[in-house]
Amino acid sequence: MKFYINARYLIVPVSSVITIFGIFLGSTYAWTGVILFGLYTIIDTLTKDIHLKAEVDNNGNSYGIKFFQYLVMYVMLPVFVTIQVFLAWRLYQYTSGAILQNLSLGPIEYQNGISGINLIGAIISSGLWAGLGIIYGHELSHNKKEGFFVSRLIMALSGASHFTYAHVYNHHLDLGHEDDPATAPRGRNVYLHTWLSHAGQSKFSFDMEAKKLKNQGKSFINKDNRWLLGYLYSLPSIFLFVWSGGVIGLLALATVWILSNFLLEALNFMGHYGLIRKDGPVEHRHSWDNDSVFTSWFFIEIGRQCDHHVRGETYFWELDDVGGPNYGIGYFTLFVLTLYPPLFKKFVQKHLDNWDKNYATEEERSIANKFNEDTSSLAPIAS
Repeated sequence: MKFYINARYLIVPVSSVITIFGIFLGSTYAWTGVILFGLYTIIDTLTKDIHLKAEVDNNGNSYGIKFFQYLVMYVMLPVFVTIQVFLAWRLYQYTSGAILQNLSLGPIEYQNGISGINLIGAIISSGLWAGLGIIYGHELSHNKKEGFFVSRLIMALSGASHFTYAHVYNHHLDLGHEDDPATAPRGRNVYLHTWLSHAGQSKFSFDMEAKKLKNQGKSFINKDNRWLLGYLYSLPSIFLFVWSGGVIGLLALATVWILSNFLLEALNFMGHYGLIRKDGPVEHRHSWDNDSVFTSWFFIEIGRQCDHHVRGETYFWELDDVGGPNYGIGYFTLFVLTLYPPLFKKFVQKHLDNWDKNYATEEERSIANKFNEDTSSLAPIAS
């Protein structure tokens, strides 16, 4: 039982390694990461009605093995680094004009060199699976020891090291308020939210560091500036891709960063869209749950937002269904809907109506009604 409980969260690690292997093999295998993403969307849709509770033994003790799960999360840092290294290798082959030919490495045959179309596949595959680093960067951000630093490094691979501080000290404290850039107000689409949330969280980290350094009597340009350090952590990726492909390398890295940050902010968008918190502590009703079985296993329970935002430092394998508002579908399926805003708006409206009626306080309902009168508004109403 313990093996099953812990091994089921290895979908992303195994899939990431398969994606790396596909980039290594070259040819059409470079699209492996894209194909897997599509396959998992189908599986997530087919299993949307299967839900499991956090599993414990007869004494109420979790089957999760902390050492194993944290080891996996730490190992994912070099795995995500390896994705970028193999993509850079393929970029170098493309820009240097390496001749397409089949070679062997022991029993493994791979294609030396890469065509333009398959390079695109490698870039998109890398962007998708680098973006999934958010689930580990997110989980480790709640670890006050070495995990917090590893979270910063994982997020730096997508140029978003500011996330770790903003997530813990802004999003979790200001959830549902206009002061939380990660909470999408009603009427906003996922494309606009990606930019506003990314920029807003970076600004929060910037302001936090500026205030801290001012109180310490230090200049903003300082080795103790964690906002600056976070972006410096991204420099190795920039150097690697400039070396491997020049301008094309920078465009490839920009594509990886755009895709990965889009996935990151899409998760924020889906987790809290349209929900409002007037005053008081964060409650289960201030988040959307997405806990169908495949979403739970793939995203290491990040979809159990209701429980997570009330018990922020609880291990992911112990998070449970707490009866909060629930979309009833998994993240992959919901993500497809968000890509076409009119379709997402139509889908989510019934859930918002239910939230307004059965979960909101009178004050929150009053704010919601103002949004509902003009759902095209992009600016949050002060709460």
